[in-house]
Amino acid sequence: MSAPTNLRDVLDASKVIVCCGSGGVGKTTTAAVIAMEAARRGRRSVVVTIDPARRLANALGLDGLTDTPARIDGDWPGEMSALMLDTKRTFDGLVRRYAADEAQAEQILTNTFYENISGSLSGTQEYMASEKLYELAVEGDFDLVVVDTPPTRNALDFLDAPQRLSKFLDHRIYKILVSPSRGPIRAVNLAAAAVTRSLARVVGADVIGDAIAFFQAFEGMEEGFARRAERVDELLREAGTAFVLVASPKADTVAEAGYFADRLADAGIDVRGLIVNRMQPTFDLEDRAELGGDAVRERARTLAGTPLGDLYTCLADARQLGRAEEQHLAGLAERVAPAPVVRVPIQPREVTDLSALGELGDVIFDAEDDGGVG
Repeated sequence: MSAPTNLRDVLDASKVIVCCGSGGVGKTTTAAVIAMEAARRGRRSVVVTIDPARRLANALGLDGLTDTPARIDGDWPGEMSALMLDTKRTFDGLVRRYAADEAQAEQILTNTFYENISGSLSGTQEYMASEKLYELAVEGDFDLVVVDTPPTRNALDFLDAPQRLSKFLDHRIYKILVSPSRGPIRAVNLAAAAVTRSLARVVGADVIGDAIAFFQAFEGMEEGFARRAERVDELLREAGTAFVLVASPKADTVAEAGYFADRLADAGIDVRGLIVNRMQPTFDLEDRAELGGDAVRERARTLAGTPLGDLYTCLADARQLGRAEEQHLAGLAERVAPAPVVRVPIQPREVTDLSALGELGDVIFDAEDDGGVG
């Protein structure tokens, strides 16, 4: 398959698009724009945010979102829905799916240790996000799932979460906790009893008891969870899943995006697109030779002390800033090549409703990689 030459090609070729980047670069809004464009092109899309903040709801002009896809009404031939991940409800659903019967499910769901970890244990959110992605993409009635991830380094956890779960379920310590009296590992548990008693004195016997009861109640469900984790991992690496980096032209966010691009490359995954928000506008002056290079700054000096001179000074400053932004981006653009790079200029208003979201979509999907400011 040939490399996409623009963002529409990426959109049309994808069943899943994962938007990644630093905080505050417009990633949530960009994810919503992509889902809207898919609906405009006649597809059934859904955008899901892992971030518990209300940014996605705000971008869609809504009061809030739940973990159930909510239909967004709009003037487009396709369909668009949105939801916000509820980590605990997603975990509860997996427990019910793989429990042998209702009694086993209730034994786990009512366990105090489970209640404490199901929404807050490190890595749980990222794995449940990948699980929700799988549910929507494979079992849901959608043509495209767009994922708005947490800030970059947490998004790497999102990518690694299925593999980490599989490794944990295959770990010897987990197997000991699940089956404390089975065969040769019984001797290991006798040796571990002293450690367990020491921990109980620190965190409390009830906590240790609840944890052991949880793992023992989990017995028999490992295979189902492990198979599911493998399928989720496969989905994240399929050709139909595209990772799109979102950045701003600031040096720190460009560096963060570069770090993520490198990590994806280490995992054998290509960046399919780079969207750079809040770029300094170029004012379409490149075709006017008399205003190229330092001519604008020279014109400002010539007209100094006049209102027109002040305008030329502002224009010269803006162009200088634009050139600095391009210098920041140069290495990143090379790193993700041949992925298309979309430069989105600073917009006149915040996106707080579908009308503004549509206007931003026009800018993003009509933009071309023009090589930057001269």
